[in-house]
Order: sequence, then structure tokens, then C-alpha cells
Amino acid sequence: MPAAKYHSIKQFLFNEIASGRWTEHQRVPSENELANQFKVSRMTARRALQELSDEGVLLRTKGLGSFVAPFKSQSSLVQVQNIETEIVQRGQKHTAELITLESRESDQEVSIALSLPIGSPVFFAALIHYQDGQPIQLEARYVNARLVPGFIDQDFKQVTPHEYLSKTLPLTEADHIVEAALADRQTLHYLKLNAPQACLQLTCRSWTALGVVSYTRLTHPGTQFRLSSQSAVN
Repeated sequence: MPAAKYHSIKQFLFNEIASGRWTEHQRVPSENELANQFKVSRMTARRALQELSDEGVLLRTKGLGSFVAPFKSQSSLVQVQNIETEIVQRGQKHTAELITLESRESDQEVSIALSLPIGSPVFFAALIHYQDGQPIQLEARYVNARLVPGFIDQDFKQVTPHEYLSKTLPLTEADHIVEAALADRQTLHYLKLNAPQACLQLTCRSWTALGVVSYTRLTHPGTQFRLSSQSAVN
């Protein structure tokens, strides 16, 4: 029973945030308040709060309580350009292969990233980007279907998703997480890698004035791609 209650509390908290009823930096019920509401121990309530904190959904501050985490960062040292533009600027040829383009219902991860209720309509696109015939990027992108209803009808062999979104709804802001990730079997296949190796993986969210428009994971062979940034030194 405690396990079922713990999941119920966690789902309740998440739904209030994903639906927009609780906004950024808003205080959420305390361990005691949740324990009384769901008739469970404080330990059960604490587990739900702590796991949402570990997942980046909540911020917990000792002595103050738990708060809805910000949905976007304020700045980024890394600027991610359209992959086609980068390749062309290097004097090489860009081509793309569309793997998947379909409608889906958002799961918990996608709902949090796009600030949507669970089960909201989203579009999913997966592509391989090539540089002179060599796969250089695996793109997996979720798009808010309400904001960009025409996304599902595009020919992404002719225009990249990034370029289409930029022209359709000018992107005003983005955040990026850069990390090393060991390629799984599917990634090895798509990027034509002969053996497991570390890849450079960027997880990105893009905003327009109307809200979060896309949530994307970009995976590159670690030996064939690098990021650079430039900033002023005071």
C-alpha cells in the first residue's frame, strides 16, 4: 500500500505542475500536508517529493519547503546552429534521412520538457544527418502539436526540423545539456559505428513567445564532432 500511495502522491504533484495549475517557483504542499491529505506516513510523502527533486521537477530548500523548479534556464554558453548550416559552412554536403515522423501522446518526460499535461498531442521526428555521406548526427525531436500543427506534413529531406521551426515560429530562447553517452545498439546502427563508443549528446529545449515548442536529443559520434563556445572575458 505505501508504494501505491507514494506513486499516487508523485503523480498528483506532477499533474498539478504539468497542467500549469502550479507555476514556476510556487511552493508545493509540505511532507506533513501531503501525509495528511493522502493518509500516509511522512516518509512516504518525503519519497515522492525527493524523487521529483532528483528529476529536476522540484527544488527543495531546507527550512523553506519544496518549490516548482524553473522550466527554462536563463542563459547558455553553447549556441547550437542548424546542422545543415554548419556542414555547408565547412564546404561539405548535407543530406538527411527521415526515420520516423508521427503523432504521439506525451509521456511524463516529454510533458515536463514541453510544459504539457500528460497525454497531450505531440509530434515525433527522428532523422539521420549526413556530412558527405557520413552520418554525423542522430536527431530525435518532440514538438508541441498545438503550436506547430503543420510540422507533421513537412518533407524533412528538403528542410531540417530546426530550420522549419525557426521560420514558422521564430525561436526566442533555448537551453542545452551537453553530456557524454555510451551509444546503444540502435544508435550504433544509425550512426554506422562498429563498436560501442562514447557519443556527444545534446538535449535541447526551444521556446517561442507562446511557450516551449520542441524538446530534442542530438547524438553525434564522439570522434567526429565537437562543440565550441566563445564568451567575453571581463
